[in-house]
Amino acid sequence: MATLVPPVLPAGALAEQPQPRLTSGKLVLRPWAIEDADVLVSAYSDPEIRRWHVRTMSIDEAQEWIGSRQERWRRELGADWAATRDDGIVGRAGLRVIDLAEGSGELAYWVPPAARGRGVATAAVQAVTGWAFGALGLQRLELRHWVANAASCRVAAKCGFALEGTLRSQLLHADGWHDVHLHARIG
Repeated sequence: MATLVPPVLPAGALAEQPQPRLTSGKLVLRPWAIEDADVLVSAYSDPEIRRWHVRTMSIDEAQEWIGSRQERWRRELGADWAATRDDGIVGRAGLRVIDLAEGSGELAYWVPPAARGRGVATAAVQAVTGWAFGALGLQRLELRHWVANAASCRVAAKCGFALEGTLRSQLLHADGWHDVHLHARIG
C-alpha cells in the first residue's frame, strides 16, 4: 500500500512569498502595517476584547506586536491579517499557530464594537480557513475560546468547526483559570 504524503507546503516555502491578501465578499484581509497601531490600541481597550484576549496594548506594544507578526510570518509560525472594509479596519483574523510539519493551525480573531453583528468574524474565519486548507495545505484547524464566549461558539459553528470538547482550566485570566471549548475542522 502506498504511503500518502500530505500536500502541506514544505518548510521554507511560506517565508519565500509575501503574505497574501485574502477576500471574503466585501471583506479584505491584509497584513498589518505599522500605521495600524492606533487601531490595535483602541481594539484592546474594548472591555469585551480585553475580556477574551486578556490584554491591553500601548502604542509601543502595538507597534512591537505588528513587527512580531511580520517575524512570525518569516519564521512560518503564524499569520495575522487586519480585516478591512471600505470603512477601515473592522477586525483581526489569523493563524495564531501554524505547524507545517503537523499540517495544523489554530485560528484567532476579534471584532471591535462598531463592526459586531455584521458577519465580519464569520467572513474573516472563512477566508483564513479557505487559504489555510487550500494554498497552505493544512489538514486540521483548531479554534479555541473561553466557554463563556457564546459569540465565538456561534462563529465556529457557522464556519463548520465542530465542537470536540472542553479543555478544563486551560486559560488563565485575572480571576483565575477558565475552561476552553475546542472546535476543529478537517481540510
